[in-house]
Amino acid sequence: MNENLFSSFITPTMLGMPIAIIIIMFPAMLYPNPKRLINNRVVALQQWLIKLILKQMMLIHSTKGRTWSLMLISLILFIGTTNLLGLLPHSFTPTTQLSMNLGMAIPLWAGAVILGFRHKTKMSLAHFLPQGTPILLIPMLIVIETISLFIQPMALAVRLTANITAGHLLMHLIGGATSALLTISPPAALMTFIILLLLTILEFAVALIQAYVFTLLVSLYLHDNT
Repeated sequence: MNENLFSSFITPTMLGMPIAIIIIMFPAMLYPNPKRLINNRVVALQQWLIKLILKQMMLIHSTKGRTWSLMLISLILFIGTTNLLGLLPHSFTPTTQLSMNLGMAIPLWAGAVILGFRHKTKMSLAHFLPQGTPILLIPMLIVIETISLFIQPMALAVRLTANITAGHLLMHLIGGATSALLTISPPAALMTFIILLLLTILEFAVALIQAYVFTLLVSLYLHDNT
């Protein structure tokens, strides 16, 4: 087989134009508007889930940090919905693109850090040099803490990209093996199909967990700076 394993991660085009922006906007259309639907079970379930997630995330935040609640809930809903839609056959998953994940991680991280330097200048600077550090280790420790600070958005983006991409590649490989074994050995094909089914269930969980982890880490960065 000469099929490229990474062909599903190539940004789709229409008439020579990339349609990634349309795909990114699509998840927002799936959520019902409470103003148009009254006493609807889907809307009630949606509002219950949003309140539950907000309650868990905002417990550790101060009043200033809670002003980011709308942004955080929008972020987790967007990433979670995008990841789930990417599990559909012949679909494109924007969160498998490192550039997009960096585009989400860097502004959110930068906003939290700038907020910390603006309102908690002394505490933010204190992170670079813990109390009681020997004089000889001060320059090295400042460099290490600076690198660790700037690597945070990269870690956010790479974690999301790697987990979603690895799951899709594994599903693609096991699905190809199932198709190949179907005519050669039906019992082996049945076993690989069961593995594929279990992996698909796992990927549904991973899609939601990665959305929660990404948003939770952004929330923790915000908590440290507010």
